[in-house]
Amino acid sequence: MSVFESKKFDSHEGIHFFSDEESGLKAIIAVHNTNLGPAAGGTRLWSYENSEAAIDDALNLSRAMSYKNAMAGIPFGGGKAVIMRPEGAFDRTKLFTAYGKAIESLGGVYCTAEDVGVSTADMEVVRKETRFVGGLDHGNAASGDPSPVTAEGVFRGLHIATDHALGRPDLSGLRVAVQGLGHVGYSLCEKLSAAGAQLWVADINDNVIERAVRELGAIKVSTDAIHAQDVDIFAPCALGGAINPETIQHIKAKIIGGAANNQLASPEMGHMLKEMGILYCPDYVINGGGIINVAAELSGTYDFDWVDDKLNGLAKTLGDIFDQAFDQGMSTHEVADQMALMRIFAS
Repeated sequence: MSVFESKKFDSHEGIHFFSDEESGLKAIIAVHNTNLGPAAGGTRLWSYENSEAAIDDALNLSRAMSYKNAMAGIPFGGGKAVIMRPEGAFDRTKLFTAYGKAIESLGGVYCTAEDVGVSTADMEVVRKETRFVGGLDHGNAASGDPSPVTAEGVFRGLHIATDHALGRPDLSGLRVAVQGLGHVGYSLCEKLSAAGAQLWVADINDNVIERAVRELGAIKVSTDAIHAQDVDIFAPCALGGAINPETIQHIKAKIIGGAANNQLASPEMGHMLKEMGILYCPDYVINGGGIINVAAELSGTYDFDWVDDKLNGLAKTLGDIFDQAFDQGMSTHEVADQMALMRIFAS
């Protein structure tokens, strides 16, 4: 099947392929929609089974970025990049130097920052080749890793969700299962613990789990059972597809809200959650804090108050989605999609 016939294509404006033999670079930059401005989205470094899987991931993620950026109220369209991790040892500096040149060749159509498998140090290498990058540690508008801001957005969103679903204005005493303790997931755990929540955690990295047990009093759970815990909130913060036909039947939480992208394996999962009485926080709404932070950097003058205001706007938008879904008897993901499309195509 060609890209144009793929169900994931969704009228992307452009899909750009880059390779560099010396560095081992094999990258795909997908630009979904630029109605609201240049495409913006992170870069993911991952070991894909094959190029088809990498393309599918880029298409899914870039489409989600169009929706995310629209709902975040920032002047950017949607794009995403994936780099197929070279087999064996490789030179990261050479790899990200080649990648930076690839971004520069697009002339500003796409702006990036770090995502899974990519660090601020990698972005500093990219910055030497192009100005179309954020998530930096150095520079006039640099604010570092945007992960803590993503976590803050999820944290604020969970307050809105618990108020709607549980009638609780705070998170104290609530039980939360967090799947994935990367930069965002661990930061979210810290915020939840400080707010008085009880934590159940799972990750493929035993070291970070032991740290959460030691520092936050978390309870360790296996990665294949974290979704099935008897908790109030399930927070997927790893890769996509956490809500799928196999896991959904075991979910006991009343609220699902986390930092992962593309949490629903299919739209049908969203409808099933509604029928089960589970409040789903659309992922591209609740996890928009990181791209808001990157947008502030890309403006050239980082403004903390602007970022904070946008985070509050995300929380309000999430509440509006819940209200509209309840009033119209719709699933929250349907309402969010409709709102996002109206913003994207309003012009």
